[in-house]
Amino acid sequence: MIKLFRSKLVLALSLMILVFTIGVFGYKMVASYTWVEAIYMTIITITTVGFSEVRPLDQNAKIFTIFLIVSSVFIFGFAISVVSEYVLSRNSLQLLKKKRVKNTIKGLKNHVVVCGYGRNGQQAAHKLKAYKKPFVVIEKDKEVISANEDEVLFVEGDVNDDEVLVQAGIQRAQYFVAALPDDALNLFVVLSARQLNKDLFIISRASQATSVKKLEFAGANKVIMPDKIGGDHMASLVVMPDLITFMDQLSIEGESTTNLEEVEIADFTDQVDCQSIRDLNLRSKTGCTIIGYIKPNGKYIINPEPDLELEPKGKVIVLGRPEQIQKLNQMFHIHQLKTDEI
Repeated sequence: MIKLFRSKLVLALSLMILVFTIGVFGYKMVASYTWVEAIYMTIITITTVGFSEVRPLDQNAKIFTIFLIVSSVFIFGFAISVVSEYVLSRNSLQLLKKKRVKNTIKGLKNHVVVCGYGRNGQQAAHKLKAYKKPFVVIEKDKEVISANEDEVLFVEGDVNDDEVLVQAGIQRAQYFVAALPDDALNLFVVLSARQLNKDLFIISRASQATSVKKLEFAGANKVIMPDKIGGDHMASLVVMPDLITFMDQLSIEGESTTNLEEVEIADFTDQVDCQSIRDLNLRSKTGCTIIGYIKPNGKYIINPEPDLELEPKGKVIVLGRPEQIQKLNQMFHIHQLKTDEI
């Protein structure tokens, strides 16, 4: 619809330029005016300001002036109507878009709330989108929102305002990511988020090592230092480059390059008798290999034994090529189950 209005605007501007051009050349030829006089006469005629003509007009010039006045009135009227329609419709579309986004957020449950859409916030959003995890971003920069609102659900406002957090559905959210560049702001928003949702899993960014304990005390479950991780990664590339490059290949970038999957045991129980890892038999069924097991209490077991007893609330970490991971998801409808839960 916006494209249609823009085409109308282009048409209106083109007609206005056309009538101005016809007026200038018409007065030049019909009334033998100079270029300056022709331009002057054209402007005072199409704008109907009522100034007197440069020189008395003969009959042909008067007929031409009548034609120019009538044409310009219709064309300028059309241009005004198009501009008015464009402005009003644009405002209406913006209101409808905001209402649609608001209703979409109201329907979310167990989603992720991301505070800040800077470098870390954008990277977090990219990963969440690749993994098909619903999320909402809180951002106060209108230019950032305008540039990305077609791809991301935004709540415009200050993260220090509890009402903004509520609009993002923090009381129904499962995860909260504080990705603001300032540790003090992250500390404040983590504290507010914890007060609004006691069960929320909070992940916060930190720039200073001294801020880690404070953020954890405020309620953050995990505190990430991007600068430290980046430095460790670069140093590791020097010490053991092949291993780190291999680990980079396991990063989740999208459906076509997913090499790792975290699956709850409950996803298998309806289709497989899974008392142990051996019972799952994922290697022969999908080609995937179980490289880790997470107990319900959060304890990690690396490279678990085949006879390890599984618990319904436990999780397995699965490694495989993209086509194997896709086969796993299709065979056990894992992503569908996760979506239904949401």
